[in-house]
Amino acid sequence: MAVSSAPIVLKLGGEVVSGPYLGAIAADLAELARAGMPVIVVHGGGPQATALQKQLGQTPNIVGGRRITDEATLDVMKMTLAGKVNVDLCAALLAAGGNPVGLHGASSCVIRAVKRPPRVVSGCGPDPIDFGFVGDVTGLRHQLLELLLGDGYIPVLACLGADEHGNVFNINADIVANQAAIALGARSLFLVTDVPAVLRDMSDPGSRIPKLSIAEGK
Repeated sequence: MAVSSAPIVLKLGGEVVSGPYLGAIAADLAELARAGMPVIVVHGGGPQATALQKQLGQTPNIVGGRRITDEATLDVMKMTLAGKVNVDLCAALLAAGGNPVGLHGASSCVIRAVKRPPRVVSGCGPDPIDFGFVGDVTGLRHQLLELLLGDGYIPVLACLGADEHGNVFNINADIVANQAAIALGARSLFLVTDVPAVLRDMSDPGSRIPKLSIAEGK
């Protein structure tokens, strides 16, 4: 069965997956899918990964809001993203009556990626920073996603990419969701996190910006 309409792409932060509203979100997503609206879910897992790193005696290394990913950290990201967080999210969707299918970049290269080259990070000095096994999205496997959507399944994408050589990369979930929305011509992209809004002052919840243009966002 072909996909009848452009999908909705929804990104869930790791803090949302472990939070008190996951059941309600899963119920809404399952209802949309039952009504014939194709839905793709992308999720992160930053808080869970940080907690697991600490349990394993690792020290998380976050630079410019991005996690430097060496081999040991990549193993943690695999265990967290493609493991616990993906399973918990799929289980919530199942409980709500949905038909989720958990995927990650190494699932037939559904999220194709290449290693991010070293780059200068604003506020982190003049030298380029090598983020290790961190990737940039180069494409998605449309056929697989459209096959699942056409049969009423909900693809649940962990934010791990891969290349055709089997190399796996840690990728920010917001980037995966944005690239998925662009590649699939999504009708809507929703980013659900525990941040109250785009704020002029991060310390002041009352400084919410209700509307933001592309130019203003830069």
